[in-house]
Amino acid sequence: MSKKNKKIDVQGSEITIISTKEQDYISLTDMVRDIDNGLVLIEKWLRNKNTIEFLGIWEEIYNPNFNSPEFEGIKNQAGLNRFALSVKQWVSKTNSIGIIAKAGRYGGTYAHKDIAFEFASWISPKFKIFLIKEFQRLKDEEQKQLGWDIKRNLTKINYRIHTDAIKENLIPKNLSKTQIFFVYANEADILNMALFGKTAKQWRDENPKEKGNIRDLCQCKSIGLFGKP
Repeated sequence: MSKKNKKIDVQGSEITIISTKEQDYISLTDMVRDIDNGLVLIEKWLRNKNTIEFLGIWEEIYNPNFNSPEFEGIKNQAGLNRFALSVKQWVSKTNSIGIIAKAGRYGGTYAHKDIAFEFASWISPKFKIFLIKEFQRLKDEEQKQLGWDIKRNLTKINYRIHTDAIKENLIPKNLSKTQIFFVYANEADILNMALFGKTAKQWRDENPKEKGNIRDLCQCKSIGLFGKP
């Protein structure tokens, strides 16, 4: 699976989420996979006049290339007994971006999260609530990971600035590699003692289960990953 694809569990159903142009699209196919004749529900929902109106409004807000005249023709036909519309027809006729049909291993019908939540409500209000809950949990986890990645990059940058300064100003040219290592370690611990009142080794001995090092934890607290600083 692509690294951009994610899965959440909603009432025992595994729902795939893909990223397209930095937007989240949720699998409608996965939502109905465990329902008898579930795939028929997607086209049945798409033929509903209220659904067509909702999709048209969404596209007109977010899609500058939406084919509004073609949409008006579809909307006028919606609700008639002879009216039929597939996802592929909707996309090709209106140039829709809110719903997409993917082929291949992770193929199926995907919809932008706004539209996917609307579809979930049509299936079951209870299912919709759990879908939103699990989706938000996933977004919260992603934000935590993003904060951690930013913090790690800042730590690396600061560490490089520190070591470059030591190299340029404090290390005599005739030292061995072992001696140079101790110069770096001693200078780092001078900063650790000034900031935290202990060396890196002392902190590690006191916190064997903590992830990262003493500087990592300090920066995590400063951006709110481990509570208030």
